[in-house]
Amino acid sequence: MMDPDYEVFMAAVAAGSLSAAGRRLNISPAMMSKRLTRLEQRLGVPLVHRTTRRLALTAQGEWLHADLVGIFADLARSEARVRGEPGIPSGPLRLSAPTSFGRMHLAPYIGRFLEACPAVALSLDLSDDFLDLTRAPIDLAIRIAPALPPGLVAHRLAGSERILCAAPAYLARHGTPPDMAALKDHRLLAASGQLPWRLDGPNGEVLVAGTSHVPTNSSDLVRELAIAGVGIALRSLWDVNDAVASGALVRILPDYEGARGSAIYAVHAPFPAPGAALVAMVDFLRDLYQPAPPWQRSA
Repeated sequence: MMDPDYEVFMAAVAAGSLSAAGRRLNISPAMMSKRLTRLEQRLGVPLVHRTTRRLALTAQGEWLHADLVGIFADLARSEARVRGEPGIPSGPLRLSAPTSFGRMHLAPYIGRFLEACPAVALSLDLSDDFLDLTRAPIDLAIRIAPALPPGLVAHRLAGSERILCAAPAYLARHGTPPDMAALKDHRLLAASGQLPWRLDGPNGEVLVAGTSHVPTNSSDLVRELAIAGVGIALRSLWDVNDAVASGALVRILPDYEGARGSAIYAVHAPFPAPGAALVAMVDFLRDLYQPAPPWQRSA
């Protein structure tokens, strides 16, 4: 931390006297003299020769002043870079998103944001972990969940419907389950921690227990296994809408879907004054996913 008495020293040199510098800093001449003496005592060398009218720098004072001129200039440039021009998004912005979602529905559009906001230094972290945004080095995170923990500022971007689906080849070999009870006789596919499935149906919530036919920690792999005809999966529409539209996957038991109310949010800690870069990214994501998100438009 920079010694605040350096500001007194620099002001005194610039003004040429303690009284003039004190008027500029709104500090009494006596306090100016006391703080300058304190700095000299801490450094163990005299910095100025005090005269009745002006201050004259000692050799040590000249060395210190020359160094501080560069330091204060660097500090001013750093503050200007972080602060940016008023109203223009600039500076660092750290964005986090779920791995699959970030790859499919964020990365293809990041170039558009950077063209619109060239002064923003964006970094993107893809992770399926729910990081604590009050502690993690993340400014903004995309979360897909039915509910969010309290204390965060959430901007709803889109819904996140989840459907049961399988490849035509799998259904041709194993048959299409006529009802929920028949799922127990089929090969289910899910990443670690995703089973049991909680589904909403005509008569309320249904719990589907079981184990994944192919144990995996990768949600991306579950999607590819389903398309390859290995089993039945519960997938988000943002993940499989194109595959359903092309016929690579078929929706089954359409009266049932993953827990209703799940949505895609942009969330951040409750900053007193969110920076222009963060606000610009939230606005960009809203424009990208509303009124209809890209996976619905493409399908």
